[in-house]
Amino acid sequence: MAATSSPSTAESPTRRFLMLLDFDSTIVNEDSNDTVVDTILGQQLPNTLMALKEKNFYEYMQNALAYMAERDVSEDSIRKVVEKISPTPGMPALFQYLDNHQNDFELLVVSDANVYFIEKWLEYNNIRHLFQRIFSNPASFVDGQLVLRPYHSHNCTHCPENMCKQVILRKYLIKRQERGKAPFQKVFYIGDGANDICPSRALGPDDTAFPRKDFTMHQLLKQMENFQANVVPWERGEDVVECLKKLIEI
Repeated sequence: MAATSSPSTAESPTRRFLMLLDFDSTIVNEDSNDTVVDTILGQQLPNTLMALKEKNFYEYMQNALAYMAERDVSEDSIRKVVEKISPTPGMPALFQYLDNHQNDFELLVVSDANVYFIEKWLEYNNIRHLFQRIFSNPASFVDGQLVLRPYHSHNCTHCPENMCKQVILRKYLIKRQERGKAPFQKVFYIGDGANDICPSRALGPDDTAFPRKDFTMHQLLKQMENFQANVVPWERGEDVVECLKKLIEI
């Protein structure tokens, strides 16, 4: 079952721009899954679990979280590790800019992490209110274990079996259209990884993909032909801010 998380407020007014952000190595400067496992368990993972990591990362995380529960790792311990993850350089500046332009942007997190990690990090950093929705793998504590479930099933051959971000983006835009809202003037996508390529393919010539410079998404985009959207690599959040100022503050 797919999971989305949104503030308990009335439907937001129509905004001009849609921005989608990945979480791991985009909003935060690490992979939240690896950080939690490495910080709490270190090198204590069984060899069978480490072997699974290379084959199916999603299944590996399911088993790693179960292993934590077996070792009586508490929810409080996991939450504190998540909260201490550092933002990517310049991201606070980007979020300050977006906070100052809330009437212009509709913000979504689209991530293959999990809802629990993302929610706790955004809440701790006082920016949860900026995001209309969080699209990620459902995760909740059941009998002391953080249980991870796949976001959805899909037919895309380019993406992990538990999540295709392009499917999420297209469905979001279709549902918005069905509610009678005007199309966004521009769509912005900020990411870093291989699974950020698929949603970027859905962008049009008026839209912009922001790949983190020299990360996998950037390297793959440089090899692609007939890519429709504008491509603006970034190293710091301020790079995105400067581009947005040129694109929207006309």
